[in-house]
Amino acid sequence: MRKKHQEASATVLLSGGQDSATCLAWALETFSAVRTLGFDYGQRHRIECESAKRLAKRAKVDYHCLKLDFIPQLGKNALTDPNCHITQKENELPSTFVPGRNVFFLSIAATWAYQQGDAHVVTGVCQSDYSGYPDCRQNFVTALQQTLSLALDTPMTLHTPLMQLSKAQSIRLMQDLGKLDWYADTHTCYEGKRPPCQNCPACKLRKKGFDHCGLVDPLDAAPQA
Repeated sequence: MRKKHQEASATVLLSGGQDSATCLAWALETFSAVRTLGFDYGQRHRIECESAKRLAKRAKVDYHCLKLDFIPQLGKNALTDPNCHITQKENELPSTFVPGRNVFFLSIAATWAYQQGDAHVVTGVCQSDYSGYPDCRQNFVTALQQTLSLALDTPMTLHTPLMQLSKAQSIRLMQDLGKLDWYADTHTCYEGKRPPCQNCPACKLRKKGFDHCGLVDPLDAAPQA
């Protein structure tokens, strides 16, 4: 049985992607009140910010987007520099790895949540299907949770409901929560394309999950802009 935080409120990191949508649905079943926070950090798939707005509207929760335009200034990567090719080679970090991204995201989210009176932050990081990103692992989240609690001088809990789930398992979770149709408003494609390119690592991972479940991706059936 899922643990309920009946009297607690939470901030959900809502990127507009598949995993963050699942986390939002999970949070609504877990906390008494939920608000969402997104980031515009110069990502090539900035279309996801519009997806986040649609998801928040579906869920009837507040959505706030912060601009983090300093991130592209820190160095080149395929998510913030359209001139960098999206590659994923064996035994190497993928070119879509944005160094420090989750350090920034979670630190800023915890600070923002603190100001709202939230002691809980929900994020969709996952080490099962983590695509080689070191800042999506449990040991990173555990260490940062302790650091943030010390920095803010109050207990802050970072919830990662998808941490040990495969993409297929997270899809099943969304199905169990009765919100599978929400995926029609999500965005996954690294190329920022709608309909999705189906060739980037994110698109392939998403397709693999739905194929494993034997389900049709609601995004495939949704009207495409």
